[in-house]
Amino acid sequence: MLQIASLSAVRIFEAAARLASFRAAAEEMHLSPSAVSHAISKLERDLGTSLFERSTRKVTLTLSGQTLLNHASNAFEELRRGVEMISSNKAHLLRVHCAPSYAAQVLSARLPDFLSRNEGVEVRIAASTNYARFVDGLFDVDIVYGEPSNREDLIVVPLGQEVVSPLCSPKMAERLKSPRDLSGFPLIRSDLKRIQWIDWFELNNLGAPPLPTMSFDRSFLAVDAAANDLGVALESNTLARRELENGRLVRPLTGCRDSRYTGHYLAYPKSGTQRRLAKRFADWLTDSAGE
Repeated sequence: MLQIASLSAVRIFEAAARLASFRAAAEEMHLSPSAVSHAISKLERDLGTSLFERSTRKVTLTLSGQTLLNHASNAFEELRRGVEMISSNKAHLLRVHCAPSYAAQVLSARLPDFLSRNEGVEVRIAASTNYARFVDGLFDVDIVYGEPSNREDLIVVPLGQEVVSPLCSPKMAERLKSPRDLSGFPLIRSDLKRIQWIDWFELNNLGAPPLPTMSFDRSFLAVDAAANDLGVALESNTLARRELENGRLVRPLTGCRDSRYTGHYLAYPKSGTQRRLAKRFADWLTDSAGE
């Protein structure tokens, strides 16, 4: 059975397996290459199996090595989380869960301002379309698309009104003179958007829209496709703000009626050790969104 004293050897193995190099693992762990090699050889003897196939130029994992790497990686990640949860530095760490497109298009551009205003604070961001589970202590703040349904124990802050309108490259806009012209252009669909082309066409009394030529499951992909001259996207001015400001996208049909709604919300628990830091982040983000 593996003894606790072998934990350091497992850590050395994990680094070598992840980096596919004994030398790179030695540099990361501030050890000599021979120390790494000896530690892994001893671990293989203790386990009674080979973990690496060795050659003069590289090392590759055996099936046993790959199995151990999968479990070791998960174990060290859980250990890191546990240390983080009880660390005295936790008060300066804000763990943010965020909708992917908002993280890519909005938060990443604004975050340097928050960090400059809050010296010593570290922000870690994870992005997915799921809602954060605050009960397991993995996140302090959640930025979501659509209003959270379970608000009982949460403070929920709307992140400003968004305008959803057709967006395209300046080159394509030169040929797009009226809403009727949209039938001759590739339309880009954002699959998860609450407001779709059919809603925009009905709002402007244009009848049924043509079928979209392409679709994406993330708004930031639709925005990028439109900026690359692949078609016309129906997207939020908030998510496309960077491309609108740098001129990669324009709003070609400014005389039309556009949909306005609150698309994104910030939520954080009403109680907990990180509530004050979460509120500070929420206040900063709502002020930033207002600007």
